[in-house]
Amino acid sequence: MKKHVERPKNLKGAVDHQAHLTSENIVNNPWRALRRYTDARIGLGRAGVSLPTSEMLDFQLSHARARDAVKLPLNIEKLQQQLAEFAPALPCQPMALHSQAFDRTTFLQRPDLGRKLNDISRNVLLKFTTQQEGDRQLQYDLAIVVADGLSSIAVQRNVRPLLDQLIPLLKKQSQPCSLAPLTIVEQGRVAIGDEVGQYLNAKAVLMLIGERPGLSAPDSLGVYFTWEPKIGLNDARRNCISNIRPAGLGFDVAAQRVLYLLKEARRLKTSGVQLKDRSHDRRLEAFEHKRGRTHSFLAKPS
Repeated sequence: MKKHVERPKNLKGAVDHQAHLTSENIVNNPWRALRRYTDARIGLGRAGVSLPTSEMLDFQLSHARARDAVKLPLNIEKLQQQLAEFAPALPCQPMALHSQAFDRTTFLQRPDLGRKLNDISRNVLLKFTTQQEGDRQLQYDLAIVVADGLSSIAVQRNVRPLLDQLIPLLKKQSQPCSLAPLTIVEQGRVAIGDEVGQYLNAKAVLMLIGERPGLSAPDSLGVYFTWEPKIGLNDARRNCISNIRPAGLGFDVAAQRVLYLLKEARRLKTSGVQLKDRSHDRRLEAFEHKRGRTHSFLAKPS
């Protein structure tokens, strides 16, 4: 039985909305129209029994970008310069720290070393707290920690825009929020934020870290929030906000969610599985109220 082949209007080829060159040898998939709504690889079509060459090349390019995101080193100097603008809201300039994973290969092969500060970094934090304390014990409300994680590209691109939204929100609150020094950890994993928070004597820690890259998202930033950070906590004590990037969760929405978690953690004195992120419910209620609908559409009319 002869298979139907959709021919382009122009015999020389035509370009679809995804900017791929089609030809008379490609069988298009009707689901392709849905790609305008998602980055997922659907409706790729086929050329014979194989993928079209353009789709295969696009896949290889995305795979290369994901590998680059993991392997490219974080530009610490550039990031420090970018974050220096927040110094007036902080006790000092951003601090550069390092985990016990001395290079990228070790970081990938030994996740446990990425969760611990090396001796030099630990001494830097101890020296700072000793100098600041004097005769009294200082305690900060929040320590913001930045780490490259599994995507240095995500950190390089998205940390500054997120903090541009978040720090002004923290400063505008009726209940003052004192910020610990901003720290940047090279070759760091999520749990290292708890150690930094403990040494800085912070009530809560906010870890901004590059997430494991996907084929459609090599620059996704994750945020992990922990109340009363200390060495040895597990993931059940953390709240996570993921996929923060221009094509994902917006910086303004992410900042509002962080603020919600901080307020609720202060009230409940906990985080993780004991603290549910219901910030979306509040945004939905506000949206419905603005439209004049303050109850569920399932409820009987009054």
